[in-house]
This record gives sequence, C-alpha cells and structure tokens, in this order.
Amino acid sequence: MRATDILRFALQALRGYPVRSWLVLLAMAIGVAAVVLLTALGEGARHYVTGKFASLGSHLLIILPGRSETTGGHPPILGETPRDLTLDDAFALLRSPRIERVAPVVLGSAPASWQRREREVTVIGSTSAFRRVRHLDLAEGDFLPIMEPRSAPAICVLGATVRAELFGPERALGQWVRLGDRRYRVIGVLTPQGQSIGLDLDEVVIIPVTSAQALFDSPSLFRVLAEAKTREDIASAAADVREIIRHRHEGEEDVTVITQDAVIATLDRIFQALTLAVGGIAAISLVVAGILIMNVMLVSVSERRQEIGLLKALGASGGKIQVMFLTEAALLSLTGAFLGLGLGLLGVWTGRELYPVLPLAPPPWALVGALAVGLGAGLVFGVLPARRAASLDPVQALAGR
Repeated sequence: MRATDILRFALQALRGYPVRSWLVLLAMAIGVAAVVLLTALGEGARHYVTGKFASLGSHLLIILPGRSETTGGHPPILGETPRDLTLDDAFALLRSPRIERVAPVVLGSAPASWQRREREVTVIGSTSAFRRVRHLDLAEGDFLPIMEPRSAPAICVLGATVRAELFGPERALGQWVRLGDRRYRVIGVLTPQGQSIGLDLDEVVIIPVTSAQALFDSPSLFRVLAEAKTREDIASAAADVREIIRHRHEGEEDVTVITQDAVIATLDRIFQALTLAVGGIAAISLVVAGILIMNVMLVSVSERRQEIGLLKALGASGGKIQVMFLTEAALLSLTGAFLGLGLGLLGVWTGRELYPVLPLAPPPWALVGALAVGLGAGLVFGVLPARRAASLDPVQALAGR
C-alpha cells in the first residue's frame, strides 16, 4: 500500500463522517486561535508599555528623593522625605563626566485662566533641558530658553489641550495666562503628546523651575531627570549620582536612582512571562481537542471493523493499519490547526484595526508552537485508536465482532 493510497483512505474516512470531522476541526481551530490571540495580546501589551517608557527619553536616569528602605515600601512620590532634593543637588550632578544634561522637575496643579475661560492644569517647573530629556516637540513658538537656573521670568509653554481649551481659535503666543495668583506670558505650544506614564502632556503648563517653586511655595524638587551621554554610561552615571548626593547629604544616600533600561528590562520580563502563561493556558484547549480526536477515532474504529478486517484479509499489515489511522488523526489536527491559525490572524488584524494604539502581533514562537502542539496532540491521542485498529483479528472484524 503506497503513501497516496493511505492518504486517499484517510480523506475518504473523513468525508464519510462530515459532522464528526467538522466538530473535531472546530475544536482544534478554537484552541489554536486562542493561543494566537492571547499571545498577540500579551506581546501587544508588552510593546505598548515598554514603548511608553522608551518615549520618556534616551539614556534616562530618574532621581527620586528618599529611599525604599526609608518607609519599607516604594520610593515616596509626594510627601516627606529625610532630605529634600534641591536645585543645587540637581546641578551638582553635572560634575559627573558621564551625564550630558540635567532637568530638575517641580510638579503641582493650579487653575489656569485666560479672560473668562479657566481650566485646572498640571504645572511642571523645569529648565530648557527638559525638552531635550523628554523629547518634546513644539507646534509653535519656543520652549523655555537657556538662562540662569535661579532666574524666574514669567513665561510658560502650553500643552496642546490647554491651548485649545483656553484660546480656541485665538492666537495664544504672546498672551498672558494666569496660574493661581500669578501671570505668565505664553512663548510656546507643544504638539499633541498624549499620555506618558500617568501624565497627560497635553494638559500641562511648563514654567521655569524657580517660578514653580515660588508658585507652590516649596524649595524641594519632585524629582530630577538626568541623561547619560551613552547607553554604556548609564550604570556608571547612576553610581556617580549616588556618590554626589551622598557627599552633599552628609554621607547619607537618601535618593533612589531608577534607570530607564532597568525599568524597560523588568517590564519586558514580566510581560514575556505573562505571554507565556496565557499562551500555556490557551494551549490546554489543544489537549482537549486531542482528547476529542481520540474519542472520535475510537468510535470510528468500532464502526469500521468490517472495513479494517477486509483490509487485513487483503494483506494489509497491522503497521499499515496503524499508519492509516495516524494519518487520519494528523489530517484532522493539522487542518484544524491551520484553520485556527487563519482565524487567529484574522482576529489579530481586526484588533489592530479597532485599537491601533495597541500593537497586536503574535510572536513567531506562538505560531509555530500552536501548530506543533496541535499536530502533536492529534498524533499522541490518535495512537490508542490506531493501535486498537491494528490489533483487530481480521476474521472477527469481518464478522463485525
């Protein structure tokens, strides 16, 4: 019996029981499609979150006041710390030969108003370096100019939404905006930036750092953003930051230095593990489909006893019978797997069209793995029916017993 005869026999057997065959195909297709969709969702979430952190800037170090050991938890975001970060601390970091630029940051909220329009906004106080560190683009006008850090000119840069809500079709450049009880002249407007790690940059007003300290009556900094000269300098720059702060703070290392690469690497590992977990959960459905193939083929062996007996009487060996049934199981599982692959990729494409902000894309290993697991499940669970068919006595099989 040639390979083409075995294949023809398997195809005829599948066509003889169309409803049963389609049910098995559907079970396998659902399992493969689930693996493709869930792993694509995990990969999309990974790329989205790591991309957001990457958009913060290049070779970035974030210096927070306080240490995790101080409170036994995460570094404090707002609230009391053992020692405040000051402007002098921030600019002292430029002593490190590995640090390119430093942007001190003061953060708060205040009502912004122009004529009769008013809106609550987030106020960021920083320097001209903030634009380079955070890779901000301007729609019109200029950013904060290079100036003596402690000077406090009454100027501001508006986020895109703030500009639209306060001025509408009117020209914003050169106008005076009131923040709290102070007035600032608009010198620039940012392009739409969107959300960036919990901060909507379209809803901000950026003013000089000293002006922000005066506005909020606080000499301390929210945090300091520093940019290393190269990627290779990041670890050394972080060590320099700790050493400089320790020297300025009487030997106490009371800051937390977070490197951008460390955050991205940690998030990448978390989401990769999550993708593997959801892919493994979805793969369980392929095992269920394999069990269904086994049950269907066991029933098929019982119903086709006379056919098997006739083949054996004509000289087909037990090994050939076993190969024929395994071929049938492989056709079922492989066809179902490819059908599920198509459905899964269609679902991924639909998801990208509906939610373009989420870069859905199944990893290559998931596509290959889903097909391999689907085919493997069909073959593994097809062994028992194939061996049972091969072990039938031809005389009893022809008699239907």
